[in-house]
Amino acid sequence: MAAGDLALVLHAHLPYVRSGEPGSLEEDWYFQALQECYLPLLGVLERAAADPRQRPKLTLGLSPTLLSLLCDKALNGRFPGWLAQRRALLDEAPPDLEAPARQLQATLGTIEAQWRGMGGVLLPRFRSLQDKGVLDLITCGATHGYLPLLRDSPEAVRAQLLTAVREHQRLLGQRPLGIWLPECAYYEDLDHSLAQCGLRYSLLDGHGLLHALPRPRFGVYAPICSPAGVAFFGRDSESTLPVWSASQGYPGDGVYREFHRDLGWDLPEASLSAQGILDRRPLGLKLHRVTAQGCPLDQKQPYDPSRAAERVKEHAEAFLRGRADQMQQLATTIEQPPLLVAPFDAELFGHWWFEGPQFLAALFLQAPAMEVRFTHLRDVLRQERTLQVCRPSPSSWGQGGYHDYWLNETNAWVVAEWQRASRAMVRRVNRGVGSADQRRLLTQAGRELLLAQSSDWSFILRAGTTTGLARERIHRHLDRFWRLMDAIEHSTELPREWLAGVRREDGLFPELNAADWATVPSSNE
Repeated sequence: MAAGDLALVLHAHLPYVRSGEPGSLEEDWYFQALQECYLPLLGVLERAAADPRQRPKLTLGLSPTLLSLLCDKALNGRFPGWLAQRRALLDEAPPDLEAPARQLQATLGTIEAQWRGMGGVLLPRFRSLQDKGVLDLITCGATHGYLPLLRDSPEAVRAQLLTAVREHQRLLGQRPLGIWLPECAYYEDLDHSLAQCGLRYSLLDGHGLLHALPRPRFGVYAPICSPAGVAFFGRDSESTLPVWSASQGYPGDGVYREFHRDLGWDLPEASLSAQGILDRRPLGLKLHRVTAQGCPLDQKQPYDPSRAAERVKEHAEAFLRGRADQMQQLATTIEQPPLLVAPFDAELFGHWWFEGPQFLAALFLQAPAMEVRFTHLRDVLRQERTLQVCRPSPSSWGQGGYHDYWLNETNAWVVAEWQRASRAMVRRVNRGVGSADQRRLLTQAGRELLLAQSSDWSFILRAGTTTGLARERIHRHLDRFWRLMDAIEHSTELPREWLAGVRREDGLFPELNAADWATVPSSNE
């Protein structure tokens, strides 16, 4: 009999890449995640749900920007062509990579058939899994804004939260009760804002609970209740390290597929240009294995899918055995069944770690025999246990554990821009807007402000990868915001073509309400 419960929590998110040109790097991000992660994940969960021997349960956060992409017909209409382009490029693979190329061809063929079979519509499948009790779907910030850096204007935080709740309910049919805070970032009294927006539970990195006041009696092995009545769960590092760490965990095993070696770097330029690809970039076509820690990319060996499949089974068994032993030990030291919370970025499974979906499938298949029981975060709260009241500690799950990764010499300049724009939005909303045309402009300004606040761009600036793209995105949305606000202030008419282009590119969140930025008097006033 299981000594406790294991809660797997995945956070699926991409920035809003709708305004990327067809064939752009941004569009590649989405299509690669679709092909490697989201579609395989749905397949794994649906097959497990259809097997009466299995009891799959998963808490899944779907960010509002990702939801917008998943239901964008024009964008998704280009996915089959993107797959066909990749399949054509695989035909150009060198002879020594014929076996892994053939296997990847078959995988892409399966994905294409799966996509066409469902008419390119994913959201009903997520809803169906929620209805069956397999998924607990939770939300995120509207555009993944890093909330501790937006707190200078509480209205900006509220707009991120209310827009997210509204969009989740519109597209998934149920009002969310749970939220994955962007980057798991928390600041003092954020729980009050969550509660005011109808959100009742979330999760933090372990030190967000361990440094809470008073110190939680059961550490990270039980949720706490904040003073505002929001439950918080803590990440268990012992349950997550083996899965996410490329250096100390499973993904770094030599038989698994290598992430960084890609045909986009290896194929001749003539082969790429023949398929309309004019600049070298990762294409999601990876045919080598990790081989060994520290092995140079040019010495990576061909990938063998059969060896990797066997290793997945071994690692799933080791993971489950570790969790069962961990829960048995904890059961002897704490006064209630322990809860192990293992949160991950969903894109780890399939994109960063190609075998990740197979690993999840093996977990669900092997868990009953190993007496490991899965649960949802919501199901834990339904048990009606008494929760200890604690004030969570400011924290994040980023490098360093706090806010440094999003506030440093590479990206601190963005925070002042957010603050200036947020204050202008609040002032304008509080003053009111006259005509219907001005209200529409203000609504679009709200979209641009939310898009500029995406933490993805700050992350990229700090990581030093596609920094030019990140800066361009920030400036694009802020420039549009200020141009719209200037038109409202001075009752000037904007060029029709420009305004139509902005609405076409940034037309997400159809139920966005500019009134969310209105100042709400505090109870002390």
